[in-house]
Amino acid sequence: MSRRNKVVLAVMILAGIIIFGFSLRNVNLNQMARDVVHLNMWWLLVALGCIVLYLGLEAVATKMLIQSNGDRLSWRDAIRIPLIEQLFNGITPFSSGGQPAQLVALMQNGIEGGRASSVLLMKFVVFQSMVVINFIFSLLIGFQYLEEKIRFLSWFVLFGFLIHLAVIIGLLMIMYWHNFTKRLISAIFIPIKHFVSKERYTTWKVTLNEKVDSFYQESVRMKSQWRLLAKVALVTFLQLLFYYLIPYFILLALGKSDVNIVMVTCLHVLIFMVISLFPIPGGAGGAEYGFSVIFAQFVGNNSKLVLAMMIWRILTYYFGMFAGMVATVVKPHKVNRVKVVKNE
Repeated sequence: MSRRNKVVLAVMILAGIIIFGFSLRNVNLNQMARDVVHLNMWWLLVALGCIVLYLGLEAVATKMLIQSNGDRLSWRDAIRIPLIEQLFNGITPFSSGGQPAQLVALMQNGIEGGRASSVLLMKFVVFQSMVVINFIFSLLIGFQYLEEKIRFLSWFVLFGFLIHLAVIIGLLMIMYWHNFTKRLISAIFIPIKHFVSKERYTTWKVTLNEKVDSFYQESVRMKSQWRLLAKVALVTFLQLLFYYLIPYFILLALGKSDVNIVMVTCLHVLIFMVISLFPIPGGAGGAEYGFSVIFAQFVGNNSKLVLAMMIWRILTYYFGMFAGMVATVVKPHKVNRVKVVKNE
């Protein structure tokens, strides 16, 4: 980690402490202490198991993609990749640092840069597709609840969905309408040259065209490996399912056994969309607020609500970051190339 990343990490941990402290301002600490004592630790362990499975299944997807081309990646190194992603997602705006950090980590394993980029590209496309599919399903179930209880938040949810949908549409356009997409990008860039220098305009346009061409070339290979992508999609669907189930098991740990698992899971999908809108690393502040507002109807007791939010945030954000800190100091092993597999 660079010095700058370490500073941001320290700032985010400090920000989390401040947010937790602010959330506790109107909470009876004696009551919260009693709530902690009466937590059902078995359900809490299940919630912890869900985040472990979430990270573990991403490691499975990564290993599947790496080994499809004959590179043997150890399980230790496969698990290291999503942990590093979690750390750098957590300390960069809009989780933008996760992809470059994974690329560096894979190259440390001896995987050629182009091959590593291809693996991450395939994983990103599948992940975003599963996020959008899950969201559409959840929107059908949970949006009416948001509209009735907390209407103002429903607009944030829809906006977050539109951003993820736009990403998928953009990727599909490059994959299937490459030439049209390049012409469209050129048209969009026309007004930009009036606001930046000629040198910067040219650099941006050339760089973007290179990335579009690179993605198109990789997408051609991706489409020929549809069986592999289908398997990775299934693993990714299960990965996200375990993540989305975490609040349900936290509520069970708090003694709320009458909650609807489908509704709670769908609402967590919607929170995921809200978090993606906040430019602050980890969606700090917005994530805690969104959780508290959405799940207040299920908990009722302010002490239990804050406790649920804190447990949820520790599991879904800080757990991955601290695990990622450990992963960055683990020495990577070089991959062994054992065979060459034809595209499926």
